[in-house]
Amino acid sequence: MSGKALIDHRIYTIALRKMPEFLEVFNRLAMPVLMQTLEHPLGFYTCVAGPQNQFVHLWGYDSLADYERRCLARDTHPDFAAYLAASGHLITAQETRLLRAAGMPGWTQAMRTHTA
Repeated sequence: MSGKALIDHRIYTIALRKMPEFLEVFNRLAMPVLMQTLEHPLGFYTCVAGPQNQFVHLWGYDSLADYERRCLARDTHPDFAAYLAASGHLITAQETRLLRAAGMPGWTQAMRTHTA
């Protein structure tokens, strides 16, 4: 459980057989900017079953204002354009979802009991 009010759930569909190249570009050019502006991710994933050639990453935010502030910092960072230029031919589609935590008190209590 992340403890964040909003989760930015991003799915990038990568061109066929280009995942290794995309991951190298993302790690080298995007991650330094993202760590400065978005801070620590909740996780990175690739698909094992279902739609293939997808790279998923999750970022947590305290509020919509926090999301907007940090995304603006990312988008205006002077080094972010280099990532966009280097990855443009590798990404065939992008989906961005903002997820809000659902109030599930029974689950939250079960998680506290389970992890205690």
